[in-house]
Amino acid sequence: MRLTTKSRYGTRAIFDIAYHSAGMPMQVKDVSRRQDIPPRYLEQIFHQLKKANIIKSVRGPGGGYVLTKHPHKITVGDIIKAVREPTDPVFCVESDSKHKKRCSRAEQCVTRLIWKEAGEKITQLFDSITISDLCEKAKHLGIKKEVKHHFDYSI
Repeated sequence: MRLTTKSRYGTRAIFDIAYHSAGMPMQVKDVSRRQDIPPRYLEQIFHQLKKANIIKSVRGPGGGYVLTKHPHKITVGDIIKAVREPTDPVFCVESDSKHKKRCSRAEQCVTRLIWKEAGEKITQLFDSITISDLCEKAKHLGIKKEVKHHFDYSI
């Protein structure tokens, strides 16, 4: 199984928002720069994450994207599902198969059971890792937070 850039970039972007935002909206250009993700592609991924209610957009000056839930309630599995990526290692066990071809041996294939179980374990693993877990790992790795301070100069 190999995840595409949508899952990898989506996970990195949600981590970035959680880690660097301090609750403030994050702009695509900042996430894009820190995570080395093309901004136009990141916008496409954010559109899917918005539809899945993982992030929401904030309009106006100082706007951007914010998480809709606390990072300990968002899992890597949520992100992968939001960008519609299969976690099954082979197409013949995908429950929502995009492939038009069907394996002629699916009903009598012993190894299919192994691939199905592997896919289930991968899904369980992704569902057990939260964005908060990733933030903790980043702290242990010594990744510095880049928090912009927003000041209100009202008179």
